[in-house]
Amino acid sequence: MANGYNHNVEALRDDEYPMLKDATYLDHAGTTLYSKSLMEKFMADMMSNLYGNPHSASPSSQLSTNRIEDIRLKVLQFFKANPALFDIVFTANATAGIKLVMDAFRDHKGGYSYGYHQDAHTSLVGVRESAIASRCLDDEDVEQWLSSGAFLVEDGLKSGANLFAYPAQSNMDGRRLPLSWIPRARSSSVISPTYTLLDASAFVSTAQLDLSNADTAPDFTVLSFYKMFGFPDLGALIVRKESGAILKERKYFGGGTVDVVLCNKEQWHAPKGDSLHERLEDGSLPFHSILALDAAIDVHKTLYGSMEQIAQHTAFLAQRLYDGLMSLRHANSDPVCEMYSHAPAFKKSGKSQGPIIAFNLRNSQGAWVSNTEVEKLAAVRKFHVRSGGLCNPGGVAACLGLEPWEMRKNFSAGFRCGAETDIYSGKITGVIRASIGAMSTMSDVDAFIAFVNEFYVEKTTSSLSKEVPGTHSSGQLIVESLTIYPIKSCGGLDVPLNTDWEVRPEGLAWDREWCLVHQGTGQALSQKRHPRMALIRPEIDFDKGLLRVRSVGSIEQIAVPLSSNPALFKSFNATQPSRVCGDSIVAHTYARPEINDFFSKILDVPCALARFPAGGSGFSMRHAKAHMQKHQKPKSNSSKTCHDKGTLAPPTPPDSDTEVQKRPILLSNESPILAINRSSLDALNEEISKVGGKPASASVFRANVVLASPQSENLEPYSEDHWTTLRIGEQIFQMLGSCRRCHMICIDQDTAERNDQPFVSLAKTRRFDSKIFFGSHMCHVPSKDITKMSQFPTIRVGDLVTIEAEDTS
Repeated sequence: MANGYNHNVEALRDDEYPMLKDATYLDHAGTTLYSKSLMEKFMADMMSNLYGNPHSASPSSQLSTNRIEDIRLKVLQFFKANPALFDIVFTANATAGIKLVMDAFRDHKGGYSYGYHQDAHTSLVGVRESAIASRCLDDEDVEQWLSSGAFLVEDGLKSGANLFAYPAQSNMDGRRLPLSWIPRARSSSVISPTYTLLDASAFVSTAQLDLSNADTAPDFTVLSFYKMFGFPDLGALIVRKESGAILKERKYFGGGTVDVVLCNKEQWHAPKGDSLHERLEDGSLPFHSILALDAAIDVHKTLYGSMEQIAQHTAFLAQRLYDGLMSLRHANSDPVCEMYSHAPAFKKSGKSQGPIIAFNLRNSQGAWVSNTEVEKLAAVRKFHVRSGGLCNPGGVAACLGLEPWEMRKNFSAGFRCGAETDIYSGKITGVIRASIGAMSTMSDVDAFIAFVNEFYVEKTTSSLSKEVPGTHSSGQLIVESLTIYPIKSCGGLDVPLNTDWEVRPEGLAWDREWCLVHQGTGQALSQKRHPRMALIRPEIDFDKGLLRVRSVGSIEQIAVPLSSNPALFKSFNATQPSRVCGDSIVAHTYARPEINDFFSKILDVPCALARFPAGGSGFSMRHAKAHMQKHQKPKSNSSKTCHDKGTLAPPTPPDSDTEVQKRPILLSNESPILAINRSSLDALNEEISKVGGKPASASVFRANVVLASPQSENLEPYSEDHWTTLRIGEQIFQMLGSCRRCHMICIDQDTAERNDQPFVSLAKTRRFDSKIFFGSHMCHVPSKDITKMSQFPTIRVGDLVTIEAEDTS
């Protein structure tokens, strides 16, 4: 074997794996492939012998029984396990073996505490549901526990046993976790015994599981044989006999696991006690599959020699694949692949890394390439790979930096396992996995590298437009402040300096996603009737994934998840329709009394917190009503001079009403985003000062964006009436029209007191057709180029602003 590559595989592929003709199979972590020799050997066995159900004394039954016991020994020997110290329980698959262990621990007196590693498959994660205390652990957590010997002690719950579970190899990125944790865990117990459950499913496909030392072996090991041999579809639970007593506490029994059962006048049974497997293998064994396992082991040894040879072979190919993908560069020299598997580990004969390459693709602008689309194209070109979450939620979340609240938010926005959309808020939700197996070859690896190179390496440098045609950029206008209003009509949340804030089609992220509704009428509350709403101040805790709310002058606060968890809401059928700004909507009303009592007490109104469907979608989608007003129409198109003294190209006509109606909004009044011009506010306050009134603060207009010029003379007041397009930082915004005002702007946002200003002064200076206007509606214009920025558009305080304006001369 040169360089770990078994050239004999190339020679046997055509005969042994005819199904691979014209196909490149790189999903061995899902299942490896069965050989022609295996199927022929199994078929010959079935045609030559008469096998019956093992639970009988007939000759055919006894033949099956004898063969199964021989195969049971053969499997233990394959894993170098002494049959005097280990027993093997045949199961449907590894998951069934895990569930068997869980059933026993669930029935254990005193219950059990459960710790599982973040790289665990969902089959291990699900065990937590029956534990009295559970925790997901990363490497640091495990080491800290093993050093202290305190297993989940901070939960304050004493259990009868501890169970620590983790994969020998991550099915997501191929990382091989330390087997040295097993004996350390066994010796770490200070109060309750600690048992170990090892998921070896991914590991055994390309590495030797060595159970020769019972003192360092797991108490319970689960695996699936189709991962190793392709066939049969069968699993196993290998039990260290010294630890097996706890499995006997399982209450369920079925099939041949009992010697005697009384049902009529008494309810009593006597379980079989000769061996663990007799007591735990419920019902009739999958004896045909077990017989196929005999053929699988023999043929596998004939074709590949040993697991050590397979390990060396697959490690070599995995390194080649990793290096090949890493070498791919766009014309601008940016890498094509974002890698999550650990490259240096391959060079150590795969001891700390299995032959799995987990990665994602980016285009030349740094934007994610949809995994769903990659898998579709790969299928057309007959490449068999897998993408998505890979049933490894902790591992995927860790490598992609997905916080729990983000994953819940994605779920609320419609994300499901296998969904078409896999990019949310600039983050991709899964990975692409290419996995190597015993029958993989260099041509497989090279073909896949060529496939990625052909379709995803951009050979020419992209020339994206950096300027808006016909704009003037003086650098004299900036974003003075950004504010969002998570709860409609309640206090605002100022975006901190140096913070990129996401811009969504329906507005700034988290803006007006919640509202307060009257518990009787279902009408959304507003400051016009309930000015104390201004004193309700929301804050967003991204670390915890919470919206925290307090009231000015009170130390009380409540917190609700940023994610739209259905368990928090009243049933949909019981939800009363609400009205917001004349629109009939169906918002999800929170069910927890402590949340709704908090707001009702502040406002002295029976109200409830409600949330609009994420993304503005759902049963009552709302659309922008903002449009250009008469006072905003240009007087001439002959020439065009901006108030900031720039000469521009011919005007861009505003959208028609039909087009405007299609712009999604959440609970804002008329448009996705509202902006005001500091120069206009200064001019208004000059008018207010003439009558001795209190100057108006920007907050009373409840704008999302305040634009200002360091030199006020550079921008005339109310020039925004004739802006058509803005570039803020790298984002383009279209102006939708002036904002019509009501007397709600007379409420002081710091004190909730009413004044007559600034409404009175606006009535004298900004009244058109008997309507009063101040500020401008606008919406984000998505980039046509797929870039990292376009997948996660943001703006921040301090961004430079470029204006395109109509001529008003």
